[in-house]
Amino acid sequence: MVDFVLVLVAPGQGAQTPGFLTPWLELPGLADRLAGWSDVVGLDLIKYGTEGDADEIRDTAVAQPLLVAAALASAEALGVTPDLVAGHSVGEFATAALSGSLTPEQALALVRERAQAMAEAAAVTQTGMTAVLGGDEAEVLAAIDKQGLTPANINGAGQIVAGGTLEQLAAFKEDAPARARLIPLSVAGAFHTHHMAPAVERLRAAAASVTPADPSVRLLQNADGQVVSTGADLMERLVAQVSAPVRWDSCVAAMAELGVTKMIELLPGGTLTGLAKRGLRGVQTVALKTPDDLDKARELIK
Repeated sequence: MVDFVLVLVAPGQGAQTPGFLTPWLELPGLADRLAGWSDVVGLDLIKYGTEGDADEIRDTAVAQPLLVAAALASAEALGVTPDLVAGHSVGEFATAALSGSLTPEQALALVRERAQAMAEAAAVTQTGMTAVLGGDEAEVLAAIDKQGLTPANINGAGQIVAGGTLEQLAAFKEDAPARARLIPLSVAGAFHTHHMAPAVERLRAAAASVTPADPSVRLLQNADGQVVSTGADLMERLVAQVSAPVRWDSCVAAMAELGVTKMIELLPGGTLTGLAKRGLRGVQTVALKTPDDLDKARELIK
């Protein structure tokens, strides 16, 4: 009898590091899979994932397809069926495929459009994001609002990410909330804010050509942590999410309510399992970073 509830989670932009795909290419068939997906996204995913430097893979147009492809490849290598799935930001496109709502190729084709559109939107105005760690949540949100910034990611476990113009972020730094630590993020723009509005319409146009299936695995969505039951609802949420805040805290709360006991974070893992250690105490976690972690993950759910 199975006595656990397993969630697979897929990380978002910023989780990538130079060379992170290199050891995974030794797995049978994985290089061929990535080569095929490279054709879909119009990028050499293997080259970027093995040889790309930090600046190259920071580029939004590269990072997003690379992350989704990596998550999907590691999920295939793992070969388990979870009880539910959840992705952070662009990671939602990986989990849309894992839920059965989209094929991997559909998800990657949409991510290609999303990434290019968001990169173009980010180029219009100099914007960025700053992580806020600690402090009183109400005070942090008030300080973010005071500078005209957006709480682009509310991740729970004392972590909120503010997004806006570089001038607004500089003013925020000078008038930081009490007992909070500010960390500027290495991202190309203010994602999940109104600055991404132009990208929404481009992704909506691309999504119109896709007919999604209803998810066959429970899927939690970033807007509010709700379980998405239809493919049509999922597509609308994926489009709107580009300029809307990521409520990972709501996803974590839903995981707790649904009785999650084990979490596996897909490649390149570490960020979301780190949050889970603080926000889902007692839940066992494994982050996929190298192929050696596959055995740890399988042992977790044996």
